[in-house]
Amino acid sequence: MHRRTALSVSAALLAAAPLLSACSGQAHPGTAAVVGGERITTSALQAQVNEVRSAQNRSDQGAQLIEATPRLDRSKLNRMIQSAVLERAAKDAGVSVTTKEIEDVRKAQLQQAGTPAALETAALQQAQLAPDQMDADTRFKLLRDKLFEHYGNQDKALEKLGAAAKALHVQVNPRYGRWDARQILLGDETTPWITQQTRPEQAPAGT
Repeated sequence: MHRRTALSVSAALLAAAPLLSACSGQAHPGTAAVVGGERITTSALQAQVNEVRSAQNRSDQGAQLIEATPRLDRSKLNRMIQSAVLERAAKDAGVSVTTKEIEDVRKAQLQQAGTPAALETAALQQAQLAPDQMDADTRFKLLRDKLFEHYGNQDKALEKLGAAAKALHVQVNPRYGRWDARQILLGDETTPWITQQTRPEQAPAGT
């Protein structure tokens, strides 16, 4: 089940470093965001950033890739929050993704790319994904596409995503910016849930 529909995600924002208060009102040091009462820790966020930076440093184009992703931390945090919102909306809709579906997409991507190295290079360059992040990215996109198919139109799906985001009471550490509940992204981001139609040759970034 090799899917290519319209939707992509990323992130945005500035810097400053106050602590984030969870729903209980208690400050939580080391918290990047609170989603549905669950903390996304700064250490978990930094681990994702470090994986990508390590992969970029191993690349022949490492300097250019790093220069092109100056705020990778907020991009990753945006995706982590959106993933939680998507999972909630999919659960509410009774939509799920199987391991086999993820494996089938990855096999199709590999066939198109030719070699594992070429596939990993494309994912890193096009979507800032380290090799170990590719399965989660595939799951995200399959789940997203299934949710849109379930509701039959984008407006309805976005409405449900918005409801899920509201129910999760997303709070973001101001260090990473402001959460835009209406567009379901970190405030300065220019790539909302539906904007980019991925071209066929870009399978790793938009399957």
